[in-house]
Amino acid sequence: MRTPETPTAQPPAAADRPLGVAMIGYAFMGKAHSNAWRNVASFFDVPAIEQKVLVGRDAGAVAEAAARYGWAESATDWREVIARDDIDIVDICAPGWMHAEIAIAALAANKHVLLEKPLANTLAEAETMTTAAAAARARNVQSMVGFNYRRVPALALARELIAEGRVGSVRQVRAAYLQDWLADVQAPMTWRLRKETAGSGALGDIASHAIDQVLFLLGDSVTGVSGRLHTFVDQRPGPDGLEPVTVDDAAWATLTLASGAIASVEVSRVATGRKNALTVEIYGDKGALRFDLENLNELEFLDATAPAREQGFRRILVNEPEHPYLAAWWPQGHIIGWEHTFTHQIRDFLLAVQGGHAPSPSFQDGLNVQYILDAVVESAAANSTSIHVDGRSTSVADTVPEGA
Repeated sequence: MRTPETPTAQPPAAADRPLGVAMIGYAFMGKAHSNAWRNVASFFDVPAIEQKVLVGRDAGAVAEAAARYGWAESATDWREVIARDDIDIVDICAPGWMHAEIAIAALAANKHVLLEKPLANTLAEAETMTTAAAAARARNVQSMVGFNYRRVPALALARELIAEGRVGSVRQVRAAYLQDWLADVQAPMTWRLRKETAGSGALGDIASHAIDQVLFLLGDSVTGVSGRLHTFVDQRPGPDGLEPVTVDDAAWATLTLASGAIASVEVSRVATGRKNALTVEIYGDKGALRFDLENLNELEFLDATAPAREQGFRRILVNEPEHPYLAAWWPQGHIIGWEHTFTHQIRDFLLAVQGGHAPSPSFQDGLNVQYILDAVVESAAANSTSIHVDGRSTSVADTVPEGA
């Protein structure tokens, strides 16, 4: 593991009390994050925290959610909350169009920030946020993007096997993230289908995860992108009748990597029958790996150096104490679920805050993904012309935290 930089300054200390946490947003992601904050100390040795305040726009609804999810109080003004002296960490689960303003303000107030992906709705916002995070880092104020699938033990194990050379030189990667919650043409309009609030559709929502996995697993960077976007259902029923859908339903990309490997990425929110299928296939000259999120506890591995008569994909049930994160959980064979990835994420974030080192994935890592997403949009607008991105993004060099 690379040695963390030595921080040059310290934010106000909270050594005499638990770290106070405020969370902004209480819907789908807010529920998942709340579960992790509530349970992380029951399984991992982490700094003490207090779930201080949950923030949302609807006073009644956020108060009800705060009581249900274990928060001490609720509020409707995030600006007042981040100004409080008893708040040390701000967890941002609000929609993407709010990310930049809240994150930059929280970092300026010396609050550690955990931010749901994608980093922002626009590249300009993402760059500004990354600059703010770097300035805050100099004051020992940490920030992290919530790409929770890095914390799936099977994918963390896949990264270890790749780094150990078990698949050799990687030649080809296939990553797909397929869902079907918009397959029905009568599925209603939501903020996720409007460009002004969502930024993009399947591209930013789930391609960001798939692309981050390519970078994370290989520790590589992207030099070229060719992409295509498509909207299959261009109108959805809203409260006042049909509304235009202004984002993509599906996206495709071919990524050229600095190592010479080629990655294909396919994402869709109209893939009938696929509920939450993030699949990754890695093909090297000495072996191969396969993973499907709908079988979260399993990793398939083929050792091509074995005699031909013994070769074939074998199933690894990733439930042993020797596997990443799993020493904290259940006896062998007792599977974990999707929600555990958020507990692992918060564990790693808290240890980074405690140790004064930069968490992974950083805002810079989030910006790297944003550059690639932006290149997909640019390519799609130019009839899938290849877009050169080398120099805009950097490799993801962080490893799984020690002790995971």
